Amino acid sequence: MSGEPRIEVLPDPDATSRAAAAAIADALVDAVEQRGRADWVTTGGSTPVGIYRELAVAPLRDRIPWHAVHVWWGDERYVPRDHPLSNVLLLDQVLVSAAARAGLSGTGEYAVDVESGAEPGVPLPASNIHAPQMSAAIGAAAGPAWAAEQYADRLRDAALPATDEGFPVFDIVLVGVGADAHVMSVFPGSALFDSEAWVEAVPAPTHIEPHVARISLNPRILEAARLPMLVAHGTGKAAMLASVLGADRDARRWPAQLARREGALWFLDQAAAADLPATGQG
Repeated sequence: MSGEPRIEVLPDPDATSRAAAAAIADALVDAVEQRGRADWVTTGGSTPVGIYRELAVAPLRDRIPWHAVHVWWGDERYVPRDHPLSNVLLLDQVLVSAAARAGLSGTGEYAVDVESGAEPGVPLPASNIHAPQMSAAIGAAAGPAWAAEQYADRLRDAALPATDEGFPVFDIVLVGVGADAHVMSVFPGSALFDSEAWVEAVPAPTHIEPHVARISLNPRILEAARLPMLVAHGTGKAAMLASVLGADRDARRWPAQLARREGALWFLDQAAAADLPATGQG
């Protein structure tokens, strides 16, 4: 898809997370109002942590009709759900079971037991959290390919709207971006660009950490999303983002360009945006 994203440059990572969380809240509310449910593909790594924290407390927590929100993942590592490398673990810990706010004693506005450090997060039904079945795959020694097939079956059961090519259309696809410009687990030169499968097993990358096998959605699902959203911060992303937003377009070389399209939203902090061409900022 051609065109350019709308790029918001914020002062720091906290401001970036606040802006992204507000945009996600708006999109979730709109989707539920228009279609009765919202389907959100989220991400892993450091990108969603600040966003989840913003969504887990007022005012955003109380604006979103969580009962109608369905959460999916763009990719997941072949580790158990409670493993530190799991992308799902971040949502479990930060959004669904938020840590109690520091400095409070007794019972806070949402807290049930501040002294134990436990506070209920957002009221997102467990049945709406569509986590890849990695623990089951590992327990059965079934491998990432089995987990990919199971995840694709769950996507089909959801009966989401589809593109003309048959790929599901999500309301939001949130991605971070790696130092090599990968999004989800679509790495430069990935075989996923030539795949028709909705979900594929991805061998452990050797060029970037963590060196763990994983599964990933097809890159065309990011292209098909109603709202692709890319969030990045830090000086380590600046040179790469300048290339991604440069004159040359080659998504196989820079997979982050899958989100370089009309209708997409990019939230960058000033450090990440430092090397962008002047015309790249909106």
